[in-house]
Amino acid sequence: MHVIIAYDIGIERLHKVYLVMKQYLNWIQNSAFEGDLSMGQLEELKVKVMGIIDKERDSIVVFLVSNPEWIDRRVWGRERGDVKSII
Repeated sequence: MHVIIAYDIGIERLHKVYLVMKQYLNWIQNSAFEGDLSMGQLEELKVKVMGIIDKERDSIVVFLVSNPEWIDRRVWGRERGDVKSII
């Protein structure tokens, strides 16, 4: 399944969340990642991230895309990060 994650995390936890996300997904923007994960990998990522964030202050939005062909991905300007698979 294709996953897109965007987050708004307190600065004191930002680097830790970034490091965990980078283990599973491709970094595409300062607070956004994307890539293909199994449901097991997504659950594993969730458990790790939930152990870092402040659930009262931080926010993570996860978009699950069952068919990546439905996404028309366009980058205006410079591509960020090391995108391994572009839709």
